[in-house]
Amino acid sequence: MNRRKISPTVARWLGAGVAIGLVSAAVALVGTPAQAGTAGIFDPSSLNTTDGRQIFEQICQGCHMPGGRGAAGAGHFPALANNRTLASRQYMALTILAGRRNMPAFGARHAIGFGGPPATLSEEQIAAVINYVRTNFGNRYSDAITAAEVAALDKSLH
Repeated sequence: MNRRKISPTVARWLGAGVAIGLVSAAVALVGTPAQAGTAGIFDPSSLNTTDGRQIFEQICQGCHMPGGRGAAGAGHFPALANNRTLASRQYMALTILAGRRNMPAFGARHAIGFGGPPATLSEEQIAAVINYVRTNFGNRYSDAITAAEVAALDKSLH
C-alpha cells in the first residue's frame, strides 16, 4: 500500500478542527430544547377519551406493537395477541395500575414521571383499554371489567 504520512503540524490542525466542530455541534444541540410537539413525546393531558382502541394506539402500541404482537430487543414487551394470561381481567388491571417489570404504572397513585408529568389513566380508561385488548388481537374474553372494579383493585394495592 502507498501510505502518505501527515506532518505533525497538519495533524494538529486537523485535530483542532475536529475538536472545534464537535464543540460547535454540542453547543448547537444544547441551545435547541426538545419540544414535545416535535420530539415525539406523549402529552398525557391530551388523552381524554375512554375509547379503548384509541388508548391502545396512543399508549400501549408503542411497546406492544400494532396488532399487539409484542417486541423484544432493548426490552421485552409481551405479545397481547392470543395471550392466555389476559383471561384474568384483574391481572391486566393490576399490571396497568401498578406496572410490572419494565412496564410503567399508569394508575394515578402509582405512576412516576420521567422528566415531566406521568402518563396516567383514569379507572374508566383502564377498563376501556382492558376490554378492548381482551376482545381483539385473537383474544375472545367477553367478561368485561368495570371502572368500579378497577378502582377497587387500585384501593387494594399498598
